Amino acid sequence: MKGVSESGGRAYRKVAAELRSRLTDGVYRVGQQLPSQRELADELDVSRDTVVKVLHELAAEGLIESRRGSGTQVRAHPETLKAQQQIPSVTRDGRSRRVTLGPLIGAAFEAAEVTLDVFTLTSESLDAHIRLQAERVRAGEISPQSVQVRMLLPDESAYLPYPRMKDDPADLRPQQRLRAISDLHSRSLRRVLRELQTEGLVARVSVEIRTVPLAPAFKVYVLNGSEALLGPYEVLERRITLLDDTPADVIDVLGLGSTLAHHAADDDEKSPGSVFVSSLQSWFESLWRHLSTPESKS
Repeated sequence: MKGVSESGGRAYRKVAAELRSRLTDGVYRVGQQLPSQRELADELDVSRDTVVKVLHELAAEGLIESRRGSGTQVRAHPETLKAQQQIPSVTRDGRSRRVTLGPLIGAAFEAAEVTLDVFTLTSESLDAHIRLQAERVRAGEISPQSVQVRMLLPDESAYLPYPRMKDDPADLRPQQRLRAISDLHSRSLRRVLRELQTEGLVARVSVEIRTVPLAPAFKVYVLNGSEALLGPYEVLERRITLLDDTPADVIDVLGLGSTLAHHAADDDEKSPGSVFVSSLQSWFESLWRHLSTPESKS
């Protein structure tokens, strides 16, 4: 049976190696849709669960982007990301470089005490990255003692300029889809982290999600109080499938796999990196304290 033969991770490594090879060789090109999870599972003779885990990893690295109702699309060539990640995220004079989120989330989870403060449009990207780190914890690659996540999302009173129908901005179905996706991933994120605590793999877990009456133009991450990531949402036109399975052309923004400006604090509290991280942390705290309300878990 597939589940038994895959327990040692051989099938996972096989699928990961094969999909990376196809991305590198151009079998799957940037902008192209990947086959469905079921098609990949049948072709590679593995379980669908194995394929899902590999796709989560590739998404966390910024190579692909998966959205409910839209399938999985190639976001970047592996060599392009490799070249980007070999460039220091901050130059010696304190200027930021653009990086992808996956490696920095991975590095943050290697600390004993992990804290993530996030302001974003949806919880989809963070859920994908958290799932990957949970797999690393279970594999014994990392062993954080505590994980604290605080996330701010726009509430239902906030005017959201995206996503919206290309030809009918008054049609609220794209935003209903957005909120459904965000609710799904918020529940998933909570469950994944709390399961680590239940299983005795992480001693202390705290996940708190609140909403604010603001529409983010940037996604913001503060990692372990020492690194800050800031990424503008790039507006584009694309086709999605609405909750009622109707295809629609919408004005939307990039999510998974987008690049961000990275700043890191150092021993000099007056250095550009330290000042930026401190300022962004204070900004997040002000929203959390004065504008946020607890998100409904219904």
